[in-house]
Amino acid sequence: MENSSPGEVVCFGVLSYLQLLVVDQVPVYNQGTPISQLTDSYGDDAAIVAGMLHQWGQKTRLIPSAVGDDELGRKVADTVSDLGVPVSVVVDPAVATVAEISIADPSGARTFFYHRTPELLATLDAADLAPLENAAYLYVDWYDGDHIMRPMRGASQLGVPVFVNLEDQHANADLLSKLLPVATVCQVSADKPEKGDELESIADTLLEAGAGVVLVTGGSRGCLAADMGQKVWVSAPQVHVVDGNGAGSAFSAAYIYGSLRRWDLERCARFATAQSSLKCGVPGYTVATTAEGERLAATLSVETGP
Repeated sequence: MENSSPGEVVCFGVLSYLQLLVVDQVPVYNQGTPISQLTDSYGDDAAIVAGMLHQWGQKTRLIPSAVGDDELGRKVADTVSDLGVPVSVVVDPAVATVAEISIADPSGARTFFYHRTPELLATLDAADLAPLENAAYLYVDWYDGDHIMRPMRGASQLGVPVFVNLEDQHANADLLSKLLPVATVCQVSADKPEKGDELESIADTLLEAGAGVVLVTGGSRGCLAADMGQKVWVSAPQVHVVDGNGAGSAFSAAYIYGSLRRWDLERCARFATAQSSLKCGVPGYTVATTAEGERLAATLSVETGP
C-alpha cells in the first residue's frame, strides 16, 4: 500500500459476485471459444473503485447493498472484507445476491451478463449514509438507478464533491437532467469508433446539463477532460491488452486520487488515462503504482483548448 492521503472517499453501490473471464476471441453464433483466464471476483464499480483507491493508500469506505444468505453472498462478503476497505456487509435472507459475468476479449471490449432484482437494489435505500458527514468525495454509478439520488443529494448538501459514472448514457436526456445538477464530476464512455470531434460535442452537452467537470473516455483515442474554462485531450498509449475489466474504474479512481491532491485538470486526466491503460495490461483489479502511473502519464501527448 502507498502513502495515505487526507480525506475519505465513500463509494456507494451494489455489491455483487462477479466472474471475470478473458477469451482469445469472441465466438460466432452458436459456437464456443476457449477461456484463457477465469477469476472469482467482486463488483460493481463502487466496490472496484474503492479497492483500487485503497491500493494507492487512499482512505476509502464502501457503502454496499445487502447480499443474500447464500453461497455467493458469503463468498463476496469474505472477498470485500479482505480488501482492507472499511465496509459492513448486511446479509438479508429476503434477497438473492447479485451475480454477474464479465467477458473481456483481446481488444479490451467486454460483454456482461447479470442478474439483479428490485428487492436487492432496494436495500441500498436502507444503507447508513453517516460516513458522508466526513467524506472528501462520493462515488456512484448510474446503473444503480434512482437509489443513488439519496447519497448524491446528501453529499451535495454537505458540500462533498460527487463523482458519477454514466458509462455510455451521455445521450440519455432524462438521466442527465436528474443527475448532473448534483454532480461535481461526470465520467462517460464513448469508446466506439466515433470521430474525435464527437467527444467534444458530448462534453459540451454534459457541461450544459450541469456537470462541473466532464471526463469522456474514448478507448484507444484517449480521453477528453473538460470544465467550463478549458478542454484537455490526452492521447492513449499503446498497450498489450490482457484484461479490459476494470479499465473504466481505474480511470475513475485515478481522477479522484489526483483531484483530492489538488492536481489541475490536465494532470488528473493524464494520470487517469495512464492508470486505465496500465490496468488493461494485467488481469483482475490490480492497479499500477502511482509512481508507474505518473511516469507513463508524463509521456502522453496532450492538446488543450478553450
